[in-house]
Amino acid sequence: SMPSEMLLKIFSYLDAVSLLAVGCVNKRFHELANDNGIWLKLYSSSLHPKRTIWKMKSKQTEAVSLGCAALHDKGPGYWKKEYIFKKTSAFKTRVMRLVKFLDPYTGLPCKNKEAMKVSGLSWIIVLKDKNGKEHVVEKPNLSFKDTSLTVLWHGTDWPCLDILSTLKLFGVTPLLPDQSIPPNNNGPRRFSLIAEYHLANLTENSVVVGADELVQLFSLSPGLLVGMWKGKNEIAFVMANLHYNHLLERSILGSATVQYSPPPNRPLLDDIDSEYGLHDYRLHLDLHGRNCMYLCGSFKCLFCRKRDIENGYVRLVVVNLKDNRKHLPIIGTLGICWETDVFKGNVKDCFVMDLTLLDETGMPFWCFSDPVRMELSTKSSGLYDYMGHVYTADYADSEGKVCVEFVWLEETKEYIIVSLVLYVSTKKVNSWYGTNY
Repeated sequence: SMPSEMLLKIFSYLDAVSLLAVGCVNKRFHELANDNGIWLKLYSSSLHPKRTIWKMKSKQTEAVSLGCAALHDKGPGYWKKEYIFKKTSAFKTRVMRLVKFLDPYTGLPCKNKEAMKVSGLSWIIVLKDKNGKEHVVEKPNLSFKDTSLTVLWHGTDWPCLDILSTLKLFGVTPLLPDQSIPPNNNGPRRFSLIAEYHLANLTENSVVVGADELVQLFSLSPGLLVGMWKGKNEIAFVMANLHYNHLLERSILGSATVQYSPPPNRPLLDDIDSEYGLHDYRLHLDLHGRNCMYLCGSFKCLFCRKRDIENGYVRLVVVNLKDNRKHLPIIGTLGICWETDVFKGNVKDCFVMDLTLLDETGMPFWCFSDPVRMELSTKSSGLYDYMGHVYTADYADSEGKVCVEFVWLEETKEYIIVSLVLYVSTKKVNSWYGTNY
């Protein structure tokens, strides 16, 4: 029953976040909270930083006349939209400025943590059941690596897998970030869709990565690992592996329904003979199990000749089977660590592979962070230096394949990488360089 004039007077003392919250109370509050006069005042105060009184007096008359014209010419909510657009644009510019600093070791942004802190960025998953009801899971555990971020969610009240249809992964930031106050989950937030996964027939259509006494792991591309309780059709945890390449952009610049699409590469003119093929490529490779690092290595001067292109793939040999000087020992026993509120475990014979392949200019050419499983090979080691069981670990996506070969040394209880070969799709190469291999 309070008159609108009194409510508008009260609303005029609120900040932008409080105004947005008040607008969700009911239809009348929504209309009043969209008042152009209130939002124009907020917009003007954000447009002009604090100045001394004598500077403001000279512009006061002009500001009043412009303000009156702006109020009468614009529709309801216009200055609210303008204020939000201005604030979010300035926020995105500030975050993207931090991402421009590249690590010469990996070729990726080196200030990811700082950018995430400035943006108030977090990640959530939304489970949607077959009736359209959504279940939001927040408060994940984060594990930072050199080139990737592992995000783990677990809980005790998740819906049964039988009724679930999709899982969506979102990056979430405050709509109006303020570094002076911590992010509020109840405040207005912006959602950026990173990936969507279909959960129908999950156990039949997904790749089985491994299992221990309590859980079984299923891999969904790209980069998602779902842990199911053994003997039950219930999710124990969800683990997302996010590569740093375009991570901030995908987590901030997308919308709630459309994923962010990175700009196409602009090919540079190459004065080297085209028959030489790819040259001066660099690879940074991490193998980890979320909490422990098994291998962290960089490889330079990778190349291929035109004769190494066949069956739609360009072959890059990183570790040669016959060159034992480049064979790599693995630190520790390979496995993926997981945890819930009560239980912890380690699924052996699998790991997360973070691959960053840089082209001759140092630009990220092919990047991913995905779980990979090991399998015992039927052949035995033909190398005199290593007598033991041979294991293989293969990965494939639309851009290429990775083939790794290990030998298990029983005497020292360790794995040795004796072969590592990358197969890059010629479609990927052609679209990157605008050529035809």
